[in-house]
Amino acid sequence: MKKQLLLSVFLGMALWLFRCPAAMAQCSICTKTAQQLGEGPAEGMNTGILYLAFAPFAIIGYIGYRWYKANRN
Repeated sequence: MKKQLLLSVFLGMALWLFRCPAAMAQCSICTKTAQQLGEGPAEGMNTGILYLAFAPFAIIGYIGYRWYKANRN
């Protein structure tokens, strides 16, 4: 039962995240540079920043999951 609840919460959060609008993940300097480059390269730059930001969150999530599994007993 707990496994089904955890899976449904995870799937619900994943679906909620996929329907969110695009994030503007740029600092002020990157925003100025992206404005000068134009629309196409700016979108690529934003996607690259989001891609690079995903790795630390994935690593921390994995560590948290392992920690949870180890301390569950």
